Amino acid sequence: MPRAELDKQPADVQKMFDAVARRYDLTNDVLSLGQDRRWRRAVTDAVDPRPGERVLDLAAGTGTSSVPFAAAGSYVVPCDFSLGMLAEGKRARPGLPFAAGDATRLPFADDTFDAVTISFGLRNVVDPHAGLAEMRRVTRPGGRIVVCEFSHPTWTPFRTVYIEYLMRALPSVARAVSSAPDAYVYLAESIRAWPDQAELAGWLAEAGWGAVEWLDLSGGIVALHRARA
Repeated sequence: MPRAELDKQPADVQKMFDAVARRYDLTNDVLSLGQDRRWRRAVTDAVDPRPGERVLDLAAGTGTSSVPFAAAGSYVVPCDFSLGMLAEGKRARPGLPFAAGDATRLPFADDTFDAVTISFGLRNVVDPHAGLAEMRRVTRPGGRIVVCEFSHPTWTPFRTVYIEYLMRALPSVARAVSSAPDAYVYLAESIRAWPDQAELAGWLAEAGWGAVEWLDLSGGIVALHRARA
């Protein structure tokens, strides 16, 4: 399993997600102590999907994150570059129009979507800057982006405890519930290496997004960044 440098190889990351696809949703629920459901609700509220809108859900995995957008009446496209994830998603949710795609080279025309969102996936894109620029390209003027990603806890003592959990407890718990527990060693390291809230906000601005803001969830374990095209 590759280490979590930010120049990770797409093929390695793709294989990793193919390997964890079978029990991915269950594992996330256990490792986050159920908080992932709260985070998904926050993403849906931030995207504010409306009937008839086109929503691109990147790094959608098995499509769990896409369901609320479809339920709100939006036309949602769950997109992922892991074929294993897409296969699991299509089996569980055959009504969703799953699409295979690399976030740095999206297979969509300019100005296609009213909203684009990516949850816990930007961290695994080989070039996050290029990914954010591609998301801007496929979003219509005035459209919106929501990025939900692990971040830096804002209270220093808690941050120390959190990092200890990531590097010690998370891989151990993953061994009990995941179909590919070694992948979670990489995931823990990638979370620790990821930039803080302000730096990610700067990346969004550099990619052409405006009115950038963020909201800390669970004490900054997760940050929800929002911006406009």
